[in-house]
Amino acid sequence: MEPEEILGQLTLEEKAALLSGKTMWQTRDIKRLDIPSVFCADGPHGLRRQGKQGDYLGIRTSLPATCFPTASAVANSWDETLAEEIGTALGEEAVLQDVQILLGPGLNIKRNPLCGRNFEYFSEDPCLSGKMAAAYVRGIQKKGVYACIKHFAVNNQECRRMSVNAVVDERTLREIYLTGFEIAVKEGKAKAVMTSYNRVNGAYANENEHLLREILRKEWGFSGIVITDWGGSNDHVKGTKAGSNLEMPASGLSSAKELVEAVENGSLKEEVLDQRVLELLRAVLDLKSKKQKTGDLYSQKAHHRLARKAAAQSCVLLKNENHLLPLKIGCKAAVIGDFAFSPRYQGAGSSLVRPVLLDTPKDELFLSGLKTAWAHGYLRNGKSSRKLEQEALKAAAGADVVLYFFGLTEASESEALDRSHMRVPQNQIDLLYKLSEVNSHIVGILSGGSAVEAPWESCCEAILYGGLLGEAGGGAVADLITGRVNPSGKLSETYPVCYKDCPSYSYFPGTGKNSEYREGIYTGYRYYETAGIPVRYPFGFGLSYTDFAYSDLSLSQEGATFCLKNAGCFDGAETAQLYIGRKDSQIFRPAKELKGFQKVFLKAGETKQITLFFDDKTFRYWNVKTNSWEVEGGRYQIMIGSDVLDIRLMAELEVKGTTKLFPYQREEMENYYKGAAAQISKEEFECLLGYPVPDGVWQEPLERNDTVSQMIYARNRGARFVCRCLIRLINRRQRLGKPGLNILFIYNMTFRSMAKLTGGFINMEMAEGLVQIVNGQVLKGIRNVVSAFLRKQKTEKQYRKILEKGQGR
Repeated sequence: MEPEEILGQLTLEEKAALLSGKTMWQTRDIKRLDIPSVFCADGPHGLRRQGKQGDYLGIRTSLPATCFPTASAVANSWDETLAEEIGTALGEEAVLQDVQILLGPGLNIKRNPLCGRNFEYFSEDPCLSGKMAAAYVRGIQKKGVYACIKHFAVNNQECRRMSVNAVVDERTLREIYLTGFEIAVKEGKAKAVMTSYNRVNGAYANENEHLLREILRKEWGFSGIVITDWGGSNDHVKGTKAGSNLEMPASGLSSAKELVEAVENGSLKEEVLDQRVLELLRAVLDLKSKKQKTGDLYSQKAHHRLARKAAAQSCVLLKNENHLLPLKIGCKAAVIGDFAFSPRYQGAGSSLVRPVLLDTPKDELFLSGLKTAWAHGYLRNGKSSRKLEQEALKAAAGADVVLYFFGLTEASESEALDRSHMRVPQNQIDLLYKLSEVNSHIVGILSGGSAVEAPWESCCEAILYGGLLGEAGGGAVADLITGRVNPSGKLSETYPVCYKDCPSYSYFPGTGKNSEYREGIYTGYRYYETAGIPVRYPFGFGLSYTDFAYSDLSLSQEGATFCLKNAGCFDGAETAQLYIGRKDSQIFRPAKELKGFQKVFLKAGETKQITLFFDDKTFRYWNVKTNSWEVEGGRYQIMIGSDVLDIRLMAELEVKGTTKLFPYQREEMENYYKGAAAQISKEEFECLLGYPVPDGVWQEPLERNDTVSQMIYARNRGARFVCRCLIRLINRRQRLGKPGLNILFIYNMTFRSMAKLTGGFINMEMAEGLVQIVNGQVLKGIRNVVSAFLRKQKTEKQYRKILEKGQGR
């Protein structure tokens, strides 16, 4: 039957039930109408397929799968073809493990280096993020599996992620935080979108009509399904009205009952409910039909080779003084650092993959032809060890070169926890300084999912940034160090000199209910370039064992054409980057904006002609006065560079404009026009917003959308005690160097989330009763919890009977 026919045969109760999950990972099926259940699984950089009673923070074991480099690493490849290959491999593994919806990729903007989940995201730039995400989506969906891009939208901090309100102006929202999603939807044809936990300008993302209905569905023409993040539904009725199709995970039948009651009392039109059900049915039946056509086995060895290739292309050579790298076969190398023995190859949380194979740098370097000696050097938990230190210094003193593996530990980067600083653990840096005193030839191999401060840079003659390279990273590093592969990675985010230089330093994370995006459009390099702030390593930067020459730039209305030559002695790949700028603009804008790129492989001495094309996003800006995309007319600088600072070719192009009504008055927002994003006053921010900044002060009594962490201010002494215990547990786990994911999640959870994450054991009425207890109304709260539980048991039993019989209103 067609979806429309099935819809006509569904009862109201069945339609409402379809819009919530059946289990932690499955959607609800209706057997009498042959509506199947589909299985969802995490999969940004590898499949994490759990059983029916799984969790979503990576606590319980999942089935083995290829662990590819994380998005933060693959973005450094700037290679859309590679991203699509990885997506195809993810799709193949999903088919084999009977997964129909892959929850990824993640493409939130790296607004601030301290966001604990940055390792899951591509870049600080929406063009690069969107293009890479679109490539992943094309690959995944090629195999009949839906890619679910996430987290829509403005999800840029883990601290209080379930309750924080992102206060962001419309232009910044459109140009920075939504453009990547737009590219993934329009160019990648993504068929599923996951909403974020947070509020956006006051409304939860999953019930934000501006995001879901006006932008996603109407403007972008998205016809797929919208899924909540797990536990991310606040008001299921509002979400359904706004355009959300599926509340996950299973929350019992309380949410379905809310929809039925809303239709019956007229607060939700049944035709709106029908539209959400129809969209979901189309997706479910489409997946069912594709499932019958696919199912080929894949080669684990081939996927491991792909993971190794991806890791090698994703590494960034940040420094190579005196051409220390590549090392010659037979070179005597001291391999030092615990990461060489037990690599840090992925981040912690819901993306945690159980790898099929795992290469270690120690083993791969031993096989590479180098003469190696090894030493752990430091402890992973940050404590000092004189014994390990002395072993490392002894090994370094007798070597031609030191290969020092170091970086951010598991406790540094995790879902549900933001970093507190940008430093590499001090015991690792102390050892690096001592190693440099006994051997000046040090190659630092740096691991981590986001930028770090690097005042220790001078201790290293060469630096190779690996990021989080997945299961085959050890072999990839060996390939690069020995010259079997020429480094071609480029940074997808800026490395500032110090954290205080970051544009959002003063605004991250939000200290109350709000997170104010005062810096506006000045994220990453857009700020550093405009404000003239020196950086450690610029956006788009990466060295090679060869040299590239750019020449013969010519412009047309279609794009920029130029010649690129490999002027060195090694075959290699270069990523040519297209930036635009506009001097004397009547609107404030960054000095440079990335608008295109292309990775090109060239043999030594080879030359190719390259064209980087303009598109509908090249010259546009969002005009808040006309509420539309516009082009400011005039002469634009068209810049072709090897990175954002290393501009090799530049010319000007006259562009016809559409703007008749300009949106800003310079005298009202001088710091925005100067690019002084770190100095924005409340008045300037309100001028940018167009309305007063919402009150973000936490107030008593606590409400259902407040977090467990706020119980520290609760009136109930027991609640305060529980909160203090959680804080002690979190701190203890951090000292041990292992993030306590469940504890962190509970600490940042809202009370209403308990009604969405307990499989129906707790409903919203019970959650309200728990809030009463926390607020000191103990007896009243207990009575309400008990009575709500009894009512829930009765009504859900009745609802299940209705579903079993296929009868309704």
